[in-house]
Amino acid sequence: MGALARLVMLCTGTLGLVLAQLVVMRVMPSRRGAVPLRFHRLTCWCLGVRRHVRGTPPPAGTGALIVANHVSWLDIGVIGAERELAFVAKSEVGQWPVVGFLANLQRTLYIDRQRRSATAGMAATMGARIADGEEVVLFAEGTTGDGTRILPFRSSLLGAAHQAMGDATTDVTVYPLTVTYTGSQNLPGGRVGRAALAWYGDTELWPHLKHVLECGAIDAELVWGEPIVMGRATSRKEATRLAEASVRQARRQAVTGRPEAC
Repeated sequence: MGALARLVMLCTGTLGLVLAQLVVMRVMPSRRGAVPLRFHRLTCWCLGVRRHVRGTPPPAGTGALIVANHVSWLDIGVIGAERELAFVAKSEVGQWPVVGFLANLQRTLYIDRQRRSATAGMAATMGARIADGEEVVLFAEGTTGDGTRILPFRSSLLGAAHQAMGDATTDVTVYPLTVTYTGSQNLPGGRVGRAALAWYGDTELWPHLKHVLECGAIDAELVWGEPIVMGRATSRKEATRLAEASVRQARRQAVTGRPEAC
C-alpha cells in the first residue's frame, strides 16, 4: 500500500473514530478510553508500525504512573495502542490544530512548563487520576531525544505525583517503559535510521510524517520494566534514578542485544 493511500485511510478512520468518541463521551463516559485505544492501533497499522512488546504491564484498573522515554510523536500511537491510558503533555499541545483536538478527546493532562507553580496543580490531577484507577504516562525526559540516547530523567513531576498521593492509604506504583525504534523498511536500524525516526529540535511535523509514511514498515520495541513502589519513605530522586536505569538498560538491549554493563 502506498504512502498516499495509507494517509487517506488514516484520515478517514480518524474522522469516523472522532465522531464515535464524541458519542461515547456523552452516552457512555465510563468507556471513553476504548475509542482512543482503537485510534492508536489504527494509526500504527496505517503508518506500518509493528509493535513488539516485552515485559509485564500494570494490572488493569489498579492505577499506575508509567514513566517512559520520548523519541517522537510516534510514541503516542505506539504506547497508546497498548492499553487505555492518559498522557501528560506540554500545554502548547492542547493549542495545536487537529492534534490538540485529538489530545483533548483522550483527556490528556497538560502542564505549563513556563510556570513552575503549575507542577503542584498537575500533581494533584495526576494523583486523582491514578487513585481512580487510571494509568498516566509521563515522558520523564521532558522533551524528545534524537533517538540515539536517553536524556536525563527529571524528578519534579515524579515527586509531585508522589506528594499528591501522600494522603492516600496506598503507595504509588511506577512502571518504567522503554520505546526503541529498532528498524525500518524491513532492515535493522542503526544510529542514522533511529535519528531519522526521531522528532526533535526544529524538525517540522509534516516532512517528518511524510518520511514515516515512506518508510513502509517501522519496528518499535516496547519494554515494560520492573515496577517501582513509591512508598512514603521513597524519595522522588531515588525513584527517578531507578526508572531511568531501567529504561537505559532496556534500550541498550533492544539496540545491541546485550544488557547494559554494570
